[in-house]
This record gives sequence, structure tokens and C-alpha cells, in this order.
Amino acid sequence: MSANPPFTDEHETLRESVRRFVANELRPHASEWEEARWFPDEVFGELARVGFLGLKYPEEYGGEGGDYLHDAVFAEEMARCGSGGLAAGVGAHVGIATPPVWKFGTEDQKRRYLAPAIAGEKIAALAITEPGAGSDVASIATRAQRVDGGFVVNGEKTYITNGVRAAFYVTAVKTTAQGGHHGLSFLIVDAGEGVSASKLDKLGWHASDTATVAFQDAFVAEENLLGEEHEGFRLIMANFQWERLLMALGAVGAMDVALERTIAFTRERRAFGRPLTGHQAVRHRLVELATTAHTCRCVTYDALRRFVAGEDAVREVTMAKLATQRAAFDVMDACLQLHGGAGYMREYEIERMARDARLGPIGGGTDEVMKEILGKVMGI
Repeated sequence: MSANPPFTDEHETLRESVRRFVANELRPHASEWEEARWFPDEVFGELARVGFLGLKYPEEYGGEGGDYLHDAVFAEEMARCGSGGLAAGVGAHVGIATPPVWKFGTEDQKRRYLAPAIAGEKIAALAITEPGAGSDVASIATRAQRVDGGFVVNGEKTYITNGVRAAFYVTAVKTTAQGGHHGLSFLIVDAGEGVSASKLDKLGWHASDTATVAFQDAFVAEENLLGEEHEGFRLIMANFQWERLLMALGAVGAMDVALERTIAFTRERRAFGRPLTGHQAVRHRLVELATTAHTCRCVTYDALRRFVAGEDAVREVTMAKLATQRAAFDVMDACLQLHGGAGYMREYEIERMARDARLGPIGGGTDEVMKEILGKVMGI
């Protein structure tokens, strides 16, 4: 496999390693875990043993000392695991919940939370969204009241990936009575007393646990304040670009998988005396889908190149997120159609891929929010 910029031969060697691991260790269990609506916590330990939970993190915390591109390879290849829920649960831990601890945490916090997260010993969740506050983070209502030695937290978060299994929650709270973005802070809240989680039932991502998490007089020690008090909005914004890039990478990876499976199916399936690919309408549809997938990959890799080069890539990252998520769902739907009746059956997995892809235009900022961001960036 030749390197495709911004990736190098080293990254492509990693890709082969991740692909083998996913094929041998994860994919065989995908249907079982989807059926169970859960995957074992031990999966994090298995990923840690081969170094995949800490690819971009420093060696001093148990990481591999790599860069964002190593993580990008991992995100793309996890699309081959056969379960969007499994990819989401692992991705939330690696790409969404632990980066704030790495970027903004004290040395003590990194030792207590980042290192065991990289080792697969503590599973992390990011807790921002609330029943009344999604992309509008200024409306966050969960309160953290200062008391001797720390804070008492009250409030509710929802749609939290890893919400049931998490050992700790990187949690956005209001630390002042002021409205708006000022007065937002982040606390690392340990699971336990005062914290309860209830699992939500979903259209897709069945193997992942998505939860409503309630905080009732949960005490959080002062040393678990993450970053500066009242400066949490900056922390929220810091990882949005990476989260959205990861979603774009996952989408392009998933489109590749769907196309590979659909092309194989249409070559084997016969209708009117010849393979489905012997019919011009089918060939042309497959060509259109491949063109869509390749275009999405080009847009995503362009945004990734800019991001890792340190550019202000909000425009390109937002475009990549916007372009790939709806496209991925449309590609899955078209692939399902090309499978005919078989596509509607669970054994072919394409129905699962279609369900899993439907979250893309919602999660990490909806399509509508992406368009608003682009409008502002473009001055219109």
C-alpha cells in the first residue's frame, strides 16, 4: 500500500497492523456484540496492549509518542470492525474524552487519568451535551458549586458515549451564575457516589453504551478542576476540530468498506442471465458511489494536512465534516439498494452500516451547525 499524503510509509505500516488486528480480533465478534448491545471492557485492554490507545500520546504516560496522523490511521481503519458502536466507544475514549486531559491537565491529572486511560484500565467519557443544550454549549445548566476542598455538582448530561461504563467523565459545568460562554469550567468527575447513568436505546451504534448521566450532589475535589476555572469554553473549542476530523475519517473508511462489499456482491449476484455488474445501470451507480467516496477522502485529507501543519483549518475541517457525513449515509443507502432484498436482511450487515451512518449528520455538530460555522467563516 503506497503512502497517500499526508501519510508516510510509517503510517501505512501502522495501517496494515491496525487492519490485521481489526480483522482478526474485533470483526469476528461484531455481530455478537451488536446483539448484546455491549462490547466487553476488556477490548480497551487488548487495544492498549498493542499500543493503539496511546498512538499520539507521549511515552512518559504509556503512549507511543506518535502524532495526530497515527490516530487518523486508527480512526479510519476502525471503520472495518463491523460495528459502528464499537468504533464509537473506542473513538470516544481515544479521540474525544482523553485529549482534554492531555492538553489541559496538570501533571497529577495526567498520571491519575491519562496514563490509566492509555493502559485501558480507566475508560473515559466526555460529558458536555445536556437535555437542553447540544451544540449551544452556552446553555449548559449543570452547576458546580464551590465548597471546602472542591465542588458539588448537580445536573444532567445526555447522549454520552461510554456513559455507562466510564470510570471518569470529563464534564462541562457552570461555575458562575452568568449566562453565555463565560463561567463554563471543566471537572474530571469520577464514577461513583452522586453519579448515576441510564443506558439509552438507539437506532444504530448498538454495541456502544450511550447514556443519560445524572449528577446529584457529586463532590469533586479541587485538584480535578481541568484547565482554568471559568475558561471551559476554550477547552470545548480546542478539540472540536479533531473530533470532526475523526468523524470525517471514519465516514470515508466506512464508505470504502461498503463499496468493497457491494462490488463483491454485485459481481456474484446474477439477474437476467448475468452478474449485476453486467448491467449498465448498476455499473454506473457503483462508479458514482466510488467517485463520491473518493471526493470525500480528498476533502478530508486536505483538511487533515492543514490541521497537522498547524494551520487555522476551521473552514476546511467543517467542510470535511459536512461533506462526508450525509454522503456516507447516502452511499450506505445506495449500497443497501444494490443488495436488493438481501440488503434489508441483517446477515449482510449493510443494513447495520446504513443505521450506524445516520448519526453522522447529527453528532459532533449537526449539518445545520456546520453550515452556520461556514457562513461566519466566509463572512456571509
